[in-house]
Amino acid sequence: MELMPGYRSPWMTEEHDLLKEAAQKFFQREFVPNTDRWIKQQHIDRDAWRKAGAAGFLCASIPEAYGGGGGTFAHEMLIVEEQERALAVGLGNVVHSGIVAHYINAYGSEEQKLKWLPKMASGDMVGAIAMTEPGAGSDLQGVRTTARKSGDKYIINGSKTFITNGYLADLIIVVARTGGEGSKGISLIVVETADAPGFRRGRNLEKLGQKAQDTAELFFDDVPVPAENLLGPEEGKGFAQLMNQLPQERLLIAAQACAVMEVALKLTTDYVKERKAFGKSILDFQNTQFRLAECKTEAHIARVFIDDCTMKHLEGKLDATTAAMAKYWATDKQCEIIDACLQFFGGYGYMMEYPITRLYADARIQRIYGGTNEIMKVLIARTL
Repeated sequence: MELMPGYRSPWMTEEHDLLKEAAQKFFQREFVPNTDRWIKQQHIDRDAWRKAGAAGFLCASIPEAYGGGGGTFAHEMLIVEEQERALAVGLGNVVHSGIVAHYINAYGSEEQKLKWLPKMASGDMVGAIAMTEPGAGSDLQGVRTTARKSGDKYIINGSKTFITNGYLADLIIVVARTGGEGSKGISLIVVETADAPGFRRGRNLEKLGQKAQDTAELFFDDVPVPAENLLGPEEGKGFAQLMNQLPQERLLIAAQACAVMEVALKLTTDYVKERKAFGKSILDFQNTQFRLAECKTEAHIARVFIDDCTMKHLEGKLDATTAAMAKYWATDKQCEIIDACLQFFGGYGYMMEYPITRLYADARIQRIYGGTNEIMKVLIARTL
């Protein structure tokens, strides 16, 4: 279903069309057939990351000099959206390519970039970023994990939770306190998990939705890390680095939400055309027509808004406030639209075998991660 016939995202080119088609085919071939198995095991196969890398769908917006695709944010966003449209579960590529790789590319030394980015682009290394702690979520200034300098190493102690890709991650950017209280005491330090003394993974957490996406607890007990694994030229820059990168993360979350709205409407429109009640299709009822007309309008508004944010970001002009608006509004609207769509499925909408049900469960977290929507409103309110 084309939500708005004749509308084309203004940033789209023929090159993007080719990428979109390739991503559709890849996810349908390599991911969709494995969905049920991956949901049961609560993580995708490790080799799926390497397949995504070989196909060119990891680190698409990282320079070719470091093994990436040499594209822009638009390439990254297209891949993420096509994964959503295919209902292809489990690949935490927003975190891996859209966040972790960009921290390394933006703040890493030349040596760090050459060491880690090619392996991330190939899928030989899976990336994660460890921000959240049991006592610190959206308030990153409350981080308690410490990294104490000892000779040519940092000794890391603390715990992290709700870490996307944490169960399979080979490379983790750890948000740690290298100084005193407040934002100026925070630094970002890269931990390679292979044979890291004192590092262990806790549970692969069982969640409401996104069950094929591994999400783990991480524990650091006197973990020694080479001092050169600090991101940036000096300590205490971590909070500013986080703030600079969050607009892209939040726009990616909003883009995911936008694609899911469109998927939910497609699934529901197909269903109400076929499903009969009282001798006619559900779509023939005025209530159905009116509610889906509202959803279609709101989904198109979301698409135009996200396209405008994307254009701004491609020009280097997306500000933190607008990104917060996009993240909060799109994820709230996504949950509203999926809920409205699920209602038309009746009892079948409560059965996990129906894609609309999984969309309902998977969407809820988006109002929480990347900064809760309440925090987004706080950020927006500061500009009033």
